[in-house]
Amino acid sequence: MIMKRIALIFLGSLLIAQAFNTYAQERKEPLVRDGIYERETIPQRIPIPYPHLREADMLWTKRIWRVIDLGEKMNHPLYYPTTRMHDRVSLVQRLMDAVKFNEINAYGIEDDEFTSLMSYNQILVSLDAIDEERVIRNPLTGLDTTIIVPGSIPWHQIKQLLIKEEWFFDRQHSTMHVRILGICPIRVYVRTLVTGDEDLDIGGDVSRVQLFWVYYPHARSVLANTAVFNDFNDAQRISFDDLFFKRRFSSYIVRESNVYDNRRIPEYTFGGIPNMQESERIKNDLFLFEHDLWEY
Repeated sequence: MIMKRIALIFLGSLLIAQAFNTYAQERKEPLVRDGIYERETIPQRIPIPYPHLREADMLWTKRIWRVIDLGEKMNHPLYYPTTRMHDRVSLVQRLMDAVKFNEINAYGIEDDEFTSLMSYNQILVSLDAIDEERVIRNPLTGLDTTIIVPGSIPWHQIKQLLIKEEWFFDRQHSTMHVRILGICPIRVYVRTLVTGDEDLDIGGDVSRVQLFWVYYPHARSVLANTAVFNDFNDAQRISFDDLFFKRRFSSYIVRESNVYDNRRIPEYTFGGIPNMQESERIKNDLFLFEHDLWEY
């Protein structure tokens, strides 16, 4: 009887330790104020509302899809930190938290038209971060016991963002603008080929998996009160909403609206260089359209 109680206490302590470690990894909070003052400006901000647009003022519109490569230096504020910190989070970490706590909705990846909802657990499945059952041997009783091992989200593998946006020319103000419609994080990783022997498992092809879509107009309220790291001054940080509004990121176009089912650039070009040339052509067409509207 005593040995049974000891075994139960051992298993309970193990599960509590695992749960505590998982919570500590997900959300780190200091026990004292880590700084000389309280940061209140960014957490209390609300997004600046968009001005109302009339259909009659839309002289011209164009849908554009572009990819933000988080490996580029200019995009590092969106990628880091890959390990949670109490005063800094990456863009995807903040979006995942918002989906987890029902602040915003996540939409399925079947299409990019926000036609189906996606749960937080479904996202964890795409990240291979679901809890797993593992059988261990109890050192006191010698019996096999099943425990739950919490999954860990590989933040470092989310290396790209797919952006859906709409460019338009407002005839009322005679200006060219762009508004982001959706953001889709992309997981980029090397798929492991399982051979049955853990020591002989080898890496396979590079896989790119779209995780979920977020409707950006609804996510602005979340991103407007989340600070972005500033390399030059910790006291002067902007929000993620400011970063996207000011277009402070590097990207390349992968698709434009077209009659062929909105096909992607790689579907009608061949190779990396032709893809880049087609992407630059679309970018230049946007510039020339606005430029040619004026007389000099």
